[in-house]
Amino acid sequence: MKKPSGLIRNTEQEGGNERRDGEDRAHICAHGPEHGHAHGPEHVHAHGHARDHGQTHASGHSHGHSHFGHGHHHGHDHGHAHAGASGNRKALGIALALTAGILVLEFIGGLLTNSLALLSDSGHMLSDAGALLLSLIAARYAARPATRRNSYGYHRFEILAALVNGVALFLIAIWIIGEAIGRLLTPAEVSGLPMMLIAAVGLAANLGSAWALLSQGDVRGNVNLRSAYLHVLGDALGSVGALLAGLFIFLFGWTFLDPVISVLVSVLILRGAWGVVRHTLHVLMEGTPDGVDPDEIRSALEKLDGVLDVHDLHVWTITSGLNSLSCHLLAEDRSDGQALLRCAIRLLEERFGIDHATIQIEHSVHCHGPLRI
Repeated sequence: MKKPSGLIRNTEQEGGNERRDGEDRAHICAHGPEHGHAHGPEHVHAHGHARDHGQTHASGHSHGHSHFGHGHHHGHDHGHAHAGASGNRKALGIALALTAGILVLEFIGGLLTNSLALLSDSGHMLSDAGALLLSLIAARYAARPATRRNSYGYHRFEILAALVNGVALFLIAIWIIGEAIGRLLTPAEVSGLPMMLIAAVGLAANLGSAWALLSQGDVRGNVNLRSAYLHVLGDALGSVGALLAGLFIFLFGWTFLDPVISVLVSVLILRGAWGVVRHTLHVLMEGTPDGVDPDEIRSALEKLDGVLDVHDLHVWTITSGLNSLSCHLLAEDRSDGQALLRCAIRLLEERFGIDHATIQIEHSVHCHGPLRI
């Protein structure tokens, strides 16, 4: 008879089918300090604490819960998580202040020198200021605790902010290319020397913003911060382009370089924007995280002593740096579900870096029917 998948439990409680003793548990998962306590045959609650090999965390703990064979595990590293979020917000604040200041300077300078490169860069900076502000709001919003209505909290707000930033980069780059084509068809006089000076100041500010994001925040691991960094990097490229164009216009009068360099910079911006948009859409579609191989995870779990089969395996990203997993483990009828659960949790955390896992332990006599996904 089929049981609901969320209420499967092991009823083997007699004679040779009783729970294995401590030596059997050690055979299933033979490393790492752990402790557990049980509350009768109808309610089993286990806690397991694991420490990464060779590493010390300021504050970290992991625990697994199993009710009728259904395990749910959360891993927390409060010291690292809080420090990372605080550093990201600080970096975004510094970058926002620098970008807003240079935005005004380049816009006024572009009007005075009649430089499309400066005007396009100031327009890009305007979008960057908005993008940095959006990223900062998203970083603060994502720190809000989960609610009954939003059980995962507001972590996905950072993903949505990154998507908006990526789309904005696309639109700005296309606008700049359109303006550059018009400038090539109808050349305009450009003041090279003032253009160089303003672009140099803008480049210095952009490099300062980029340094703040790289040194204070997690550009590689956080897609929201990475999208903001790409905006700043696009600004820096625009400033370099304006600086080079101004130099050649000042020395040789080559005004055509102003729109040409603008197009080249826009192409580079489009490339970075596409990477951000593709990644955020992949996250929103619950795609498998980059660098995670579900077949490798399945194979590792199936090698655990007592596991007959692994199915209904899903791995996805909640937000940058927070991957989640759920699966069903079909275990031998005489296996200790709690010991197997703790072993699987430790394996996922230490080998694959997944510390948010929901694992359902099943036995042959209580297997469920076909699943929809």
